[in-house]
Amino acid sequence: MALFPQDALNPGVRRREVFGWAMYDFANSGYTTVVITAVFAAYFVGGIAGKAAWATFAWTAALSASYAIVMVTMPSIGAYADLRAAKKRLLALTTLACVASTAALALAGPGSVALAVLLIILSNTFYSYGESLTAAFLPELARPHAMGKVSGWGWGFGYFGGMLALGICLAYVLWAQAQGIPAHRFVPVTVLITAAIYGLASIVTFRLLRERAQPNPEATRQGGVAASLRQLHATWKQARRYRDFVWLMACAVFYQGGVAVAVSLAAIYAEHVIGFQQQETMVLIFVLNVAAAGGAFAWGYLQDRIGHKLALGSTLVGWIATCLIAAASTTKGQFWWAAAIAGLCMGSSQSAGRALAGLFAPQRQSAEFFGLWTFAIRLASIIGPLMYGVITWASGGNQRAAILATSVLFVVGLVLLMKVDVARGRDAASAPQEVPA
Repeated sequence: MALFPQDALNPGVRRREVFGWAMYDFANSGYTTVVITAVFAAYFVGGIAGKAAWATFAWTAALSASYAIVMVTMPSIGAYADLRAAKKRLLALTTLACVASTAALALAGPGSVALAVLLIILSNTFYSYGESLTAAFLPELARPHAMGKVSGWGWGFGYFGGMLALGICLAYVLWAQAQGIPAHRFVPVTVLITAAIYGLASIVTFRLLRERAQPNPEATRQGGVAASLRQLHATWKQARRYRDFVWLMACAVFYQGGVAVAVSLAAIYAEHVIGFQQQETMVLIFVLNVAAAGGAFAWGYLQDRIGHKLALGSTLVGWIATCLIAAASTTKGQFWWAAAIAGLCMGSSQSAGRALAGLFAPQRQSAEFFGLWTFAIRLASIIGPLMYGVITWASGGNQRAAILATSVLFVVGLVLLMKVDVARGRDAASAPQEVPA
């Protein structure tokens, strides 16, 4: 149990509860690994859309639509969850919806572009709601000085969940290909496997994780939605007080845009530019997850020692190198170097960002602030992949130009990170909070 020292946790928090919280990252990581990154993304472009010139743009547009929905709705959902102490209840509902819509992707076959787009929008929207709601438990579980390592436990453990789902799917795909089974028959099975793992593993979370927040009586009397919107409005009015959180959000809009490109387009780039076969792509993503798990664990401890800002900034430098190497790669061996660096940076950058957001979030408003954090992340997820898709389309399919342009997002994120003062942001979060009437 050395990875879960009790002194890293808030009073009254048991280590088994942190395990339950981390299990949600374990449960939902298969969705991004199999559906968004390794299998369904490339199948959508090559199988469902028939490698049409607009196929990559259609994929990024579907993801962007889901992110736009989340961006607009999640801050008020977060405020509602805080005021009604409903984080766990809402997490259960969004998990059920994501599992169901993921399983329904098995119905999408060659030519059924509209159905596939609709189901991707639905499943990715509910996935994003769940990701934000589970992150909002972090300040309740971890002490401020250990926010980085606890966040790293979740991200690192999550990648093992992604590897489990992808490993099972890879074994099945290799068997199916050996039997001569075509992609339009074996890809649906992979999404059913992913949905099953998501649903079953999340049960551990709901068994072990407690809802510690107490409902606001004023919200109960006046109606949760109205009270949550008033709370959200009050927070926006106090934005100058939380200026370091605002700078962090601005930084995240850019660097997470680049991360979103890696998550949603890595398989497409590997197969259509570098020449990977589908099973090779799955092995590539599997190894990338191994590196990401190691990066999340290692950086979780490192950032608590050297500082969250320096730890996050170092990963952005790594992302810039990744984009440059990927753009210049002409062989699979060269691209593997880019993938290895991307894996290390993926887990560490996302873990470090979540930990910083947790430090800057007042405890009474954790779901609301993570809702705002999700606003920034999902705006990034629109900007990054959509920019990539537009550049690819406008340049006649030149994805090298698109990945090179992605490096600019990380450069801008690094510049904006310099504006963040961690100590000042933490002081603002710890100050007495005004609860709007």
